Amino acid sequence: MGRVTERRRVVRVRGGVAGTRPDTLVAEEPLEIRLGGKPLAITMRTPGDDFALAVGFLVSEGVVGSADDVRAVTYCEGAAEDGSNTYNVVNVQLAPGVALPDITLERNVYTTSSCGLCGKASLDAVRTATRFPPAADPVRLPVGLVGELPDRLRAAQKVFDRTGGLHAAGLFSAGGELLDVREDVGRHNAVDKIIGRAVQAGRLPLAGSVLLVSGRASFELAQKAVMAGIPVLAAVSAPSSLAVDLAQEAGLTLIGFLRGGDMNIYAGEERIEFPAPVGQGVSQRP
Repeated sequence: MGRVTERRRVVRVRGGVAGTRPDTLVAEEPLEIRLGGKPLAITMRTPGDDFALAVGFLVSEGVVGSADDVRAVTYCEGAAEDGSNTYNVVNVQLAPGVALPDITLERNVYTTSSCGLCGKASLDAVRTATRFPPAADPVRLPVGLVGELPDRLRAAQKVFDRTGGLHAAGLFSAGGELLDVREDVGRHNAVDKIIGRAVQAGRLPLAGSVLLVSGRASFELAQKAVMAGIPVLAAVSAPSSLAVDLAQEAGLTLIGFLRGGDMNIYAGEERIEFPAPVGQGVSQRP
């Protein structure tokens, strides 16, 4: 299996003085996801939790919704040039009776480490495929607890401490307990790994939970939260307009600019409890 980090020579300049030293970098390698032996998607990811990543990706695409939908996940034999196994190609076999999707089997879909699935279908695709709509989830969160989550996530980022080059996704309980954390060069990969691990543990839907991501909240991340039944998605940076549209329609609480206890709530504010009524006329910009 590939390494999470790699060492490279770097010229380090401090105070105008240059010197050479080894530096620890986060690894980035392609992962091809196959479904029933047919190419489905290629993503750039940090090696590790590859099976969970593949299963989580299939959840977000509406293909699977539980561990019972998956017969096996394996690295592909003979995928390397010398005929050996390669750890950059994963094949997912669906359980008997689970329908093969027609979404991407006729085209090779490429996803990057930064933006997720390129050319993802619109809101209509999520409407038709959602198995665990979060709208009815009754979870409530004190605003003070939400403000503490970024520090708790940051404290759990072990590889980031060594490289400074990874995004993170953390899954929290309604009480603020960190249930799982994954790091990856791509935010969407980190989320897929969390969702995939939940599927493998038989914990889908992820009702009553909070998903916190480093960086921004794109449509793809909102989609993944909705498809996994997560009622609250928070990000330390801005959401996109389409992410807000999806959150409002699906009943997802969407929080952006979560920093130092400050935040913007773009949808589902009824889930956030305040010690006093929310003031009127407050600027919506951070």
